[in-house]
Amino acid sequence: MPHISVHIREEALDGTVEPKLIGALADAVGVVYGEGFRRLVAVDLIGIPQHRRGIGGNPTDNDAPLVTLSMREAAYHQPEVPDAPARLVAAITDALADVLGEAVRKQVIVTIAGVPDGRTGVAGTVA
Repeated sequence: MPHISVHIREEALDGTVEPKLIGALADAVGVVYGEGFRRLVAVDLIGIPQHRRGIGGNPTDNDAPLVTLSMREAAYHQPEVPDAPARLVAAITDALADVLGEAVRKQVIVTIAGVPDGRTGVAGTVA
């Protein structure tokens, strides 16, 4: 299951943004892998209070989303999905810019994490 965690300034989350972000991020994965895969995407939005967020050693009021997409390593190497990591980074960045505004694009950091076979589990069983 693809899992996306987004660390973002708490003040950017106002009760209306959350469903838009969750939907846009699931759509971003769906654009790369297809609608069937979109239904599997889990998204966690993690708000960080402004005074606990800094860039370059200084507190900042920039949204500066930090996104981690984690799923099985093999998913990034499907022959029918060429350049999956690059496409995912672009689609996730586009999704955040669409919801939060174009100004956030330069601040978005996306990390693609691959989990080797045998290192995940579902319902108590290694998957």
